[in-house]
Order: sequence, then structure tokens, then C-alpha cells
Amino acid sequence: MPLKEAKALVESAPVVVRAWISREEARAIASALTTAGASAEVRNGS
Repeated sequence: MPLKEAKALVESAPVVVRAWISREEARAIASALTTAGASAEVRNGS
């Protein structure tokens, strides 16, 4: 991700990173984000 886009994402937090994905993919993304120092939450969509 380019620096400009990453900065915009951080400054707009909290934000939905991905939607309508499998629970396994959501957990993998959340794990990667928390490993990088972010706070992540996987929500059950309706």
C-alpha cells in the first residue's frame, strides 16, 4: 500500500477494511493487522 493511502487509512480509523469475506479470511486479516500493532475486530455481518 502506498504511503499516502496508508496515512489516509490510519487517519480515518476506525474504518471497515474489507467486507463480505469469509470468516477465515477475516481472521487472517485481523491477525496480520494486530501483529502490525493495530486493533482489529471481526464482526458478523447481517
